[in-house]
Amino acid sequence: MAIYKYRARTNDGRLTNGAVEAVTESDAAELLNEKGLIVLALSETSQKQGKSWNINIGKVKHKDLVIFSRQLSVMISATVPIVQSLRILAQQTVNPIFIEKIIEMADDVEGGMRFSSALSKHGNTFSNFYIAMVKSGETSGKLDEILQYLADQMEKDYDLISRIKSAMIYPVFIISSMVVVGFLMMTFVVPNMTKMLEETGAELPLVTRILIGTSDFMSSYWYYIIFGVAGLIVLFRFWLKSGVGKLTWDALKIQIPIFGTLFKKVYIVRFTRSLSTLIRGGVPITSALTITAEVVDNKAYEKLILDTVDEVEGGNSLATLFVKSKLMPKMLSQMMVIGEKTGKLDNVLEKLSDFYSREIDNLVDGLTSLIEPLILIVMGVGVGGMVAAIMLPMFKVAQSIS
Repeated sequence: MAIYKYRARTNDGRLTNGAVEAVTESDAAELLNEKGLIVLALSETSQKQGKSWNINIGKVKHKDLVIFSRQLSVMISATVPIVQSLRILAQQTVNPIFIEKIIEMADDVEGGMRFSSALSKHGNTFSNFYIAMVKSGETSGKLDEILQYLADQMEKDYDLISRIKSAMIYPVFIISSMVVVGFLMMTFVVPNMTKMLEETGAELPLVTRILIGTSDFMSSYWYYIIFGVAGLIVLFRFWLKSGVGKLTWDALKIQIPIFGTLFKKVYIVRFTRSLSTLIRGGVPITSALTITAEVVDNKAYEKLILDTVDEVEGGNSLATLFVKSKLMPKMLSQMMVIGEKTGKLDNVLEKLSDFYSREIDNLVDGLTSLIEPLILIVMGVGVGGMVAAIMLPMFKVAQSIS
């Protein structure tokens, strides 16, 4: 936030001076124009101190934003002033971090700032997608409808993520348990069981020697293994935050067998749903594409969408690059061409979003059904191999004695 000094002329020709608080110089000029002032000079004087020094530790949940959007929409449609609506919501909100943000937004709007500008101060909570939609609602005078539509779309996104997470909880829990139990067995249990086999002096089968060697290594260096795995996880997270790491990982994710198809459909749903919402909200197509590229959250798709912005600015069709790309299904490209020709692109994108959402549901159900028997097979092979490696030499020793 900054304070901008201005010199302006009123509608009746009088000169006036003053200061206005805004995020950027263009926002300040826009605020003054809305007040009926013709700006003659505008300059930044100082950064606003005070609240900007407060660092909030924590996070505003997706569910909080959905409830906030829906309740604010209801109050605005009931002609409750936006400042009063925000103060009421601050009293009803449970999350203390979100309460601070809502109170600050109410103060900013009361001080003459546009609601979208107040939201932009909290970019870690409200995405560019959300802010752009609110700004279009302010311009069109349909802020209540836009907020209601935003809440609906956010709920759909939340449901999609929740379904995928719920489907993956069981496999991840089982696999994690297998890894932990297997590590403990190989480190502390197997060495005691195989010591007796070594004392017999009999020639041990290859599988038993491999088991003993692995177990000896893990029991002797188990702390190195734990620190090594933890270090690799930390390095991987740092690598993901780098530009090259993010690009490589995003490209790799959509190539993974079985799961790659799921990731692709998730990105396509994000693209179609976000673009449809922005177009319906009156956001210009190039701006809508730029915001959508960020919402998709995959570098490969982001590059394709940003390249499409250049195509559209050059006068070409929105689907020009999509038709040639393997990242987008043929049906999506063809439907978008039809949507452009008929002038119903937002409706076409919404229908595509619903279609691919159902595809994700079917794919997740199929993956869950497939993963369960695969886990059982892996568990059976692992346990069976360990038992065979221990029991086989015992059986041979018993035979030789008899």
